[in-house]
Amino acid sequence: MSNTLEQQAAKMTIGSDKFKLIMPPKFNTLNEQRTYEKQRLAAGFRVFAMYGFDEGLAGHITLRDCIEPDTFWVNPVGMHFAHIKASDLIRVDHKGNIIEGSTPINNAAFAIHSRIHMARPDVNAVAHAHTRYGRAFSALGELLKPISQDACVFYENHSVFDVFSGVVADSEEGDMIAKSLADHCAVILQNHGLLTAGSSVDAAVANFVLLDSCCQSQLLAQAAGEPKLISHEVALHTKQANGSELVTWGNFQPMYQVVAAQDNSFLD
Repeated sequence: MSNTLEQQAAKMTIGSDKFKLIMPPKFNTLNEQRTYEKQRLAAGFRVFAMYGFDEGLAGHITLRDCIEPDTFWVNPVGMHFAHIKASDLIRVDHKGNIIEGSTPINNAAFAIHSRIHMARPDVNAVAHAHTRYGRAFSALGELLKPISQDACVFYENHSVFDVFSGVVADSEEGDMIAKSLADHCAVILQNHGLLTAGSSVDAAVANFVLLDSCCQSQLLAQAAGEPKLISHEVALHTKQANGSELVTWGNFQPMYQVVAAQDNSFLD
C-alpha cells in the first residue's frame, strides 16, 4: 500500500518506530494476490460462523477477482460457513455463468452482489447476512444514530433500502439495492438484514461485524430510554478517523488471528 497508509498507521500507534506495523500486503504477481484474497474470503466466512451469522442457506460474501474483475468469488450454497475453504469458492461472471467450481450458488447472492460489483468499481467485497440484531433493527426502517464512537463510522455513510418484496430473485431488485447503497459502506435492508461493502474482504467483513454490533447497541439504548446523540461535527470527525481505509482493514486482523489459531483449514 501507499506510504500514506503507513504514515496514518504511525500516527495511530505508540512505539511504531521500534516495531513493525501490521500493514496490508503487497504482491509480486496477480496470481499471488488472487490466492491471498481467496484465503481472506474463506476466513471471512469463518468469522461469520464465529459470530453466529449463519441462518440456513442465507448469507453470502463476495470478492471481485483481481485478474478478471468482471467476475467474482462467492460461497457455494448449502455449505456451512465454518467449513468453507478457499478451494470451495465459486467464481461467477455478471451473467450468472459459473467460471470456476462445480457447486451451485445462492441466486439471491448473484442478484444482489453482481449488481453492486457492477455499479461500484471501487468495491471489491460485499457482505450480507440475516443476523439476529440486523433483522430486528431493519424492521424499524431507520438509520443508525450517532450514539457511540463505533456508530459514527456509519454516520452519513449508510442508507436504508425500504422495499421488501420477498426473497431477492432477480437483478432488478439488485440494481435497486445498489442504488440505495450509493457511495456508502453499508445499507440496512428493511425487514431483511444488513449489507456492507469495502475495498477488501477484510474491510467488508469488519464493517459488517461492527454494523451488527451497533444495531444491537441502539436497540438496547432505545429500550432503556432516549439516547443522547453525538453532534454532527464530532460524528463526522470521528467517522473520518475510525472509518478510514486503514482502520477498517485493521479491524479485521484480530478476528483473522482468532479463526486462524482455531482452525486454519480455510487456507486450503
